[in-house]
Amino acid sequence: MTSRPGLAAYITVTAAYWAFMLTDGALRMLVLLHFHTIGFSPVQLAYLFVLYEVAGVVTNLSAGWIAARFGLTATLYAGLALQVAALLALAQLDPAWGVTASVVFVMLVQGASGVAKDLAKMSAKSAVKVLAPADGSGLFRWVAALTGSKNAVKGFGFLIGAAVLGLFGFVPSILTMAAILFIILIGVVVGMPRGLPVGRKDAKFREVLSGNRNINWLSLARLFLFGARDVWFVVGIPIYFYAVLSDGSDAADRQAFFLIGTFMAIWTILYGIVQSMAPRILGNAKSLSNTGLNSQVRQWTAALMLIPTILAALVWATSHPSVTLTGAIVFGLLTFGAIFAVTSSLHSYLILSFTDATRVTMDVGFYYMANAAGRLAGTVLSGAMYQLGGLALCLATAAVMIGLSWWATTQLQAPVQARDVV
Repeated sequence: MTSRPGLAAYITVTAAYWAFMLTDGALRMLVLLHFHTIGFSPVQLAYLFVLYEVAGVVTNLSAGWIAARFGLTATLYAGLALQVAALLALAQLDPAWGVTASVVFVMLVQGASGVAKDLAKMSAKSAVKVLAPADGSGLFRWVAALTGSKNAVKGFGFLIGAAVLGLFGFVPSILTMAAILFIILIGVVVGMPRGLPVGRKDAKFREVLSGNRNINWLSLARLFLFGARDVWFVVGIPIYFYAVLSDGSDAADRQAFFLIGTFMAIWTILYGIVQSMAPRILGNAKSLSNTGLNSQVRQWTAALMLIPTILAALVWATSHPSVTLTGAIVFGLLTFGAIFAVTSSLHSYLILSFTDATRVTMDVGFYYMANAAGRLAGTVLSGAMYQLGGLALCLATAAVMIGLSWWATTQLQAPVQARDVV
């Protein structure tokens, strides 16, 4: 049995993950808003993130095996180093290039960033299984704390990315982030305690495909859940708000960037805070065994489906944007974020509960491969649905995808050895 190196390693892994997600959030806003202002269409904007998500699918499928073979610290360091390289490459973008060349170049750089993100994510999430206290309550709390804090930090990244774009411009912002992340990488390498799994040379790639029914169905539910978020989050909402807030002048653009970044930041920070509180939110339930949590995840998913359904009908019924409509959308999406956070937190606990320490990196990698596939589907659909039917169609598509996620959760079964989480 692998020894548990404890809190020091957990803190170091969490700090590294925070640093990465801060730059990841900032980079997304920088790319989205910068290329929108120079004339990219919603579909072209979606293309910029497609390879990022494709890379996530491939990376998660293979990263679990890589970590099982070479160790969790190796994949964590590789993720941070690759993000630094991607940022430096993006700073080389030449404004004189044509649209096609710019799209291809940014797609390739974003693809590298996607590989980096999922190496770091898989490493951090898998480490929790090894580091958390043996009781189920400890695992749920540590998973919720890591995931919730990560999303809060990424939310700050959205705000920082939008703000520095307006203040300093695209290239200076990118280079500053690369320098800061490189310094943090050095600190993590120097300060990482011993004790995380170092890998086993006999790990076979075919082992990444899980034979566990619950992991397969939960992965499918995760695919549709995150597709439902990104179908409005990636392109739909930022471009809709830009259309409402800006008349195209430089001053209006700066104000719109700040307000869009603020909304994206608040949404993601709220999402992170609620995720970290999920064990307490669910603590009053009568049954929080794994069997009870299977039921809970179905109930929360069903509640989540109502929000985009109502918002889609509201937007469709309104011919022109207004302050009242925008306020209703903001309130509705913040409510969506809170319910989504609890649902996502339940997923994050269940995947670690369904697996065991000998397969954790491969099962988590497979699960986050499905997560990345959902983000890929949501990203592509976000640009396409917005171009075809505006925000209303984005939201309606989200409702359908959440319905499919709910159906997948109805297939979950109680594990042989259910453990209480409270």
